[in-house]
Amino acid sequence: MSLQAWNDWLNGYVWGMPMIVLLIGTGILLTVLTRAVQLRLLGRALGEVLGKLGKGGQGAGSVTPFQAVSTALASTVGVGNIAGVATAIHLGGPGALFWLWLSGFFGMCTKFCEIVLALHYREPDAAGTMRGGAMFVLRKGLGLPWLGTIFAVLVPLAAFGIGNMVQANSVADSLRSSFGIEPWLTGVSLVVVTALVILGGITRIGEVTSLLVPFMAIVYLGGGLVVLIRFAGELPHALALVFEGAFTGTAAAGGFAGSTVMMALRYGVARGLFSNEAGLGSAPMVHAAAQTDRPVRQGLYGIFEVFVDTILVCTMTGLVILLTGQWSSGETGAALAGRAFSVGLPGTWGSLVVTISLVLFAYSTIIGWSYYGETGITYVLGARAARPYRLVWLVFVFLGAIGSLRLVWGIADTLNGLMAVPNLVAVLGSIPLVLRLLREFDAKRHT
Repeated sequence: MSLQAWNDWLNGYVWGMPMIVLLIGTGILLTVLTRAVQLRLLGRALGEVLGKLGKGGQGAGSVTPFQAVSTALASTVGVGNIAGVATAIHLGGPGALFWLWLSGFFGMCTKFCEIVLALHYREPDAAGTMRGGAMFVLRKGLGLPWLGTIFAVLVPLAAFGIGNMVQANSVADSLRSSFGIEPWLTGVSLVVVTALVILGGITRIGEVTSLLVPFMAIVYLGGGLVVLIRFAGELPHALALVFEGAFTGTAAAGGFAGSTVMMALRYGVARGLFSNEAGLGSAPMVHAAAQTDRPVRQGLYGIFEVFVDTILVCTMTGLVILLTGQWSSGETGAALAGRAFSVGLPGTWGSLVVTISLVLFAYSTIIGWSYYGETGITYVLGARAARPYRLVWLVFVFLGAIGSLRLVWGIADTLNGLMAVPNLVAVLGSIPLVLRLLREFDAKRHT
C-alpha cells in the first residue's frame, strides 16, 4: 500500500463519523452543562469584543484580547470558508448548510471551554511569552504530561501542512489562474510578507491580524451582502432548500447526482468543524497570550470567533451559492464559489472578490498558524527553538507555493484531526474546573 493510500485509509477514520460524533457530542454535553453559555453570554461576548477594539486588557499577556481573537480568526477563516463550504453543498446538498450551522452553535461552547482552560493553566516561557493550550492542561491539570507532549508534537507537524504549504499553494494557484502570476514569484513574495510579520513574534502577528481580519471581513461579507440584496427575492426559496435538504434529502438535475440526509449531515458538520476548528485545540494557544484578568472573559472571545467564522462567513458563502442557483451546476470547491459570486456581482467584481478573499484568507492562516506551530515546538524544545522554527516556516511557505501537494494535504489533514483526541481528553477531563470558573464569573457579573 502506498503512503497516499495508507493515509487516505487512516484519514477516513480520523475524519469519519466516530470523530464527528465525538466532537459534536462534546459540544452538546458542554452546552447542557454550561446552560448554553454560547446563548446566555452571546450578547456579552459581542459587547466585550466590539466594545474594546484596540484597547488593552487587564492582567498578564503578550497581546490585547482583540489581537488574540484576530489572530485566531486569521487562522480559522481560511480557504475552507470558501472552498470547503462549497464542497459541502456540492456533496451534501443545500441541507449541509443547516448542519454546518448546528456544528457552529455547539462549536461556540466547545471553543469557549477550550480557551477558559488554556488561560487558567497558561505560563510564560523562558523568553517571557505567555504560552498555553491543551498540552499545559494535560500536564498541569490532569497529570498526563506524555499526552500533552503528543499534542505538542502533532501541532507543528500539522501546521507545516494545513497552516502553511496548503495555504501557500492555494494563493499561488489562485493568482496564477486569475492573473497569470508564476508560482515561484508568488512564493518569493509570500516569504517576504510573511517574514515581515512572524519574525516579530506574537506581538507583531497580533498587530497585523487586528488590521487584516476586519479588512478581510469587509471585502468578503460586503461582496456577499450585495449578492444577498440583489437576489433577496430568492432568499425564502434558498432557506426552504436548506431545511428541506437537512431533513428529507435533496436531489437535483444537472451535474448534481443527489444527496441523502446522512450526506448533508456528514459534510455539513465536518466542514463546519474543519472551518471553526472547535475541539481541535488550535485557537486556545493564541488566546492564552491575551492580556486578561479572568479566563472566562477571554472565553467570550472564543464564542465571538466561531460566530464570525461559521455563522457569518461560512453562511455567506453558502447563501451566495444557493441564491444564484449555482449549487447544482456541477462545479465544486473554490470554482463553485467563484462561479456563484460571478453570477451574483456585475462585471468582474465577483471573481475579484473571491480571488482577493482567497489570497487574504490563506495568507492570514499562514501567519496565524505559524504561532500555533511555534507554541508546540517551544513546549517540546524550549523557547530557544522559536526563531529557528520561524525561519524553517518561511522555507516551507516557498515550497508550498511551487509544489504539488495532494499527499501533503492528506497527511496534514490527518494530523490536524488527530489533535482533537488529546485536546478533547483535556476538555472533558476538566469539565468541573470550567463549570466552577463559569459559576464564579456569573456570580461576580450579577453582583
